[in-house]
Amino acid sequence: MKVAIIHDWLFTMRGGEKVLEHIAGLYPDADIYTLFYNKENLSPQLRKRNIYGSLLQRIPKIEKFYRYLLPIFPFLIERFNLSKYDLVISSSHCVAKGVRLRKDATHLCFCHTPMRYAWMFQKEYLHGKFYSSLALWFLKQIQRWDYKASKRVNYFAANSREVQNRIAKFYGRDSDVVYPPLDLVADTLSETPGNYFLIVSALVRYKRIDLAIAAFNDLGLPLKIIGTGECEKELKAMAKPNIEFLGWVDSTNLKRYYRESLALIFPGIEDFGITPLEAQAAGRPVIAFGEGGVKETVTSDTGVFFYEQTKEALKNAVLRFQEKSFDREKIRRHALSFNGDVFDDRFANWVEEKLNHAHGK
Repeated sequence: MKVAIIHDWLFTMRGGEKVLEHIAGLYPDADIYTLFYNKENLSPQLRKRNIYGSLLQRIPKIEKFYRYLLPIFPFLIERFNLSKYDLVISSSHCVAKGVRLRKDATHLCFCHTPMRYAWMFQKEYLHGKFYSSLALWFLKQIQRWDYKASKRVNYFAANSREVQNRIAKFYGRDSDVVYPPLDLVADTLSETPGNYFLIVSALVRYKRIDLAIAAFNDLGLPLKIIGTGECEKELKAMAKPNIEFLGWVDSTNLKRYYRESLALIFPGIEDFGITPLEAQAAGRPVIAFGEGGVKETVTSDTGVFFYEQTKEALKNAVLRFQEKSFDREKIRRHALSFNGDVFDDRFANWVEEKLNHAHGK
């Protein structure tokens, strides 16, 4: 059986790319397709693989402005010729699920979320861009395309119950939940954490880092922010001196920052959200907005929720957190139930089950 894997784009190693890495590890002979990629920024395992890009691969530094090219992504994803493959696995949060296959091939989609720009975050996507009736019309066309493209998938796996509900709502399709893998696990736990709270996130609008900065500006407590992104300059401008931006850090230092923090702050709505699990794997609790996939990874024993996306609600959650105590070993054990081996077994079994069903076995 000839297998191909397709991912939307590949120029960094975030949660979706870690899932791709695991899927690729299960199918070591599979070719990988994507709209564009930068091998220098990928893991050693992915750098070794055969990766094929679209016409966008020829554009220098495309990762700096690719969001403006969203309207042509559907056209380009449909241009890939995958006719020689019997099984195609898409790892999709945007257009990867829209590939065209021959009629007797099987398409299995690991869906990180239905396309955010089409269904949920249109205003955030358009913020600072050409916000007009024409831009909204483009997104409406992409929404229609995304719905039609979802019908090309034989079977969906969702990365959380949150995404499972979105797949049912927006696509009218059933799916099975396969939680993403936890790979970043601190080697040791700290008996005496530091004095700071921590954020680990891309600095983009829908992550709501602005909310955390506003809250910690008022609280005056130390907050360290790890990550980069298009909103970095804006966020730095609003932050008081108790808030420190650390940029990108390597995995060794990231484990240390997790281990020595008081808690991870998680103010946005995520499809799943791997950073709360990474913090818990270091024995640290999470203070999170109680919507999205985080409800499936954080419990009352491993964190504190707030239920209004306001700075006052977050401030109150931090104060409630300070009155509680947590068992770091218990937090870590909970996180390790999501480790990479669990994902590999679950996903491989899911693929086998769906292939048998597709072939009438």
